[in-house]
Order: sequence, then C-alpha cells, then structure tokens
Amino acid sequence: MDTKGQILSMAQKRGNLQSKEIADALKISRQYAQRILKDLIKQGLLIKLGSTRAASYVPPKYADQVQWKYDKRFHNQNLAEHSVLEGIESRSQFRRSFSENQRSIFEYAFSEMLNNAIEHSSSKNVHVEVEKRTDTLVFMVNDFGVGVFRNVMQKRKLQSELEAIQDLLKGKTTTQPQAHSGEGIFFTSKVADIFSLESFGKKLTINNILKDIFIEEVKPSKKGTKVFFQISCDSKKHLNGVFKEYQTDPTEHAFDKTKIQMKLYTLGTVHVSRSQARRVLAGLEKFKSIILDFDKVRTIGQAFADEIFRVFKNTYPDIQITPTNMNETVRFWVERVGK
Repeated sequence: MDTKGQILSMAQKRGNLQSKEIADALKISRQYAQRILKDLIKQGLLIKLGSTRAASYVPPKYADQVQWKYDKRFHNQNLAEHSVLEGIESRSQFRRSFSENQRSIFEYAFSEMLNNAIEHSSSKNVHVEVEKRTDTLVFMVNDFGVGVFRNVMQKRKLQSELEAIQDLLKGKTTTQPQAHSGEGIFFTSKVADIFSLESFGKKLTINNILKDIFIEEVKPSKKGTKVFFQISCDSKKHLNGVFKEYQTDPTEHAFDKTKIQMKLYTLGTVHVSRSQARRVLAGLEKFKSIILDFDKVRTIGQAFADEIFRVFKNTYPDIQITPTNMNETVRFWVERVGK
C-alpha cells in the first residue's frame, strides 16, 4: 500500500488524525506528511479541521460528527460582518456540517447580531465564538459597550430596561431608524431554538423549544451585550418560512404582523389601567395584524381592555387584533368592551 493509501486507512480506522501521528506511524517527515495531506484534501478524500500545528484530518463521512470551535476577538474599527462570516464559512468543516437551510439561518442571524455589535455598541472590541457541539450549532457575540437594553431605553426615552425589552420583542425597534429596520433581533429570536441577550444584569431568554420567554436578573453584571444563539444540527426550519409567519400577505414580503406575550407586561400585577394598555400598544400602529397572547395572564381590567379592544381599534380600524390563550375572566372583558 502506498503512503496515501496508508494515511487513508489510518483515517478510516481512527476517524481523526494529526500530521505528527502520521509522521511517527509511517516514519516520514512531518513536512512530507503535510504535502500528502494537502493532496488528499484537494481530492476530497480528507477534510482539514482547525489550523496550524493543531490541525486534524478526518474522512468526509465523519465531518458532521466532529465538534469544533471558532474563537476570535476583533478590534472594532472598520470591522465588517461579511468578512468575519466568510472566515468562518470558508472552513471545510463548516460547509460539511450543515444543510443549506441551516447555513442560511446561521448567516442571517450571525450577520445581524454582529452588525448590531459593530454599529450600535460603541465597543472597542468584539469577541466572537462559533461552536459545533454534538448536536447543536451555537454562536455568541460579546461586546463591551453601551448595552442593548440601555441603548434602546435612552434613545427611545423609555422609563426602564424592561420597557426596552418589551419594545424589542414587538419588532421594528431600532435606535437608528434611518439606517436600520429594527427587524434583526426580532427575527433572530424567532429562527433560533434558544436565543438570549444579556446586558448589565438583565437577561432575556427566548426558548422556542419550550415556547416561552424569560426575563431575569443575573450576577455578576455583564458590561455591554452578550448574544447567545443555538439551533439544532438537524433543524428543519427555513428562514423564508419564519419570515412568512409575520407577513399578512407573503407575496408582498412585508413584515406587518407581530405577536405580543402579554405576561411580560404583568410582573406581579394585573393589567388594569389605560396607561398599561398604552404601553402594550406603543409602536403597534406600524403593523397590520397583532396577536395578543394572554397565556399565564390571570385577569385584566375593564379600562385596560377598553383601551385596546375599543379605543385602539376605533383609531386604527384596518389593524386586525387577535387575542389568544384567554381564560374565562380575560375573555369576559375582551368580549364585553368589544360589543
């Protein structure tokens, strides 16, 4: 058996090889081993994982089973998200590990979140991690700047970081309306299995596996913003399919439908006043269809219901409001004021 054949045989048996192992086993120089490995990669018979002296080589059939990690810190000056993305996707292990629909989701979500860090954080550095775990693809974008919730709160003159979180979850929220649509965080949170934003002691987690949203206080307080994104390696989600869920007419490709988790406006109290209702409704005049999810909401007051289901509907008669997951108490007030 020639040297190439011996290397391929070793790779099939072990699943993962390094050039030093090959050189030692075949009693050849490491430089000669690397030359042969380069030829085998060109022929598509092996795939290189990693770089420099720690690189390893696997047969193509093992590529999607291999765990790997990309970890790099960038100086945020003339940094372009497409260049970082190309550096990640140019690695053969990335191309071999994921299907086209998974890659399109990753490309969209990663580009949007890195662009946010580059353009909105005022952070001198941005730390990026992309990791292929056993059965999930994970990325993190970590900056050390102004913080996503504080930034939205200050630019939009909101009363608290909680209000900033509430607005971000509606969609179309941006601190630079001339340059951005405000859709990035909204849709990234929808295409993920698990998505979180952590900033200055506040953490928002959207778990689409459990179909739930969590807001918590975390310590120690994180300066800047840390984005976490996770999707299953066998996910069947399609980016266009997620977009279509929030379009009243898919042929127009307009983001004009949103869903509000009403429990996020409760926080230990009940929905009673008109001012609480106006807080829920702030910015929703931009949409054609609004779904109000009352899951885990115990009760609402007449004034609250009246502001949404009579006053707002009369002001914007062309906007469709659809309440869902109502208990009997909530349904009573909604139907009463709607008559």
